[in-house]
Amino acid sequence: MHISLTDKLDDYVREKVKSGLYNNASEVIREALRLKISAEETEAAKLARLREAIDVGWEQAERGECIPFDMQEILQELDREHPVNA
Repeated sequence: MHISLTDKLDDYVREKVKSGLYNNASEVIREALRLKISAEETEAAKLARLREAIDVGWEQAERGECIPFDMQEILQELDREHPVNA
């Protein structure tokens, strides 16, 4: 596999290898991809939880229940339960 990096990304990878944290550029790229996958999985979990909360709200509305909610609080709760940079 061959990948092309911008100069900025290439410099970043080289600096990480130079720092001694990684043995080679492939290790840096693999770690970056693992972190990206983890972030996407976290976002998917947050979205699923938000959809569940919305479904509950719709069900309550259909039953005529009036339960106030704070969307900001819901989003903060999701962030606490599924931090992006965990």
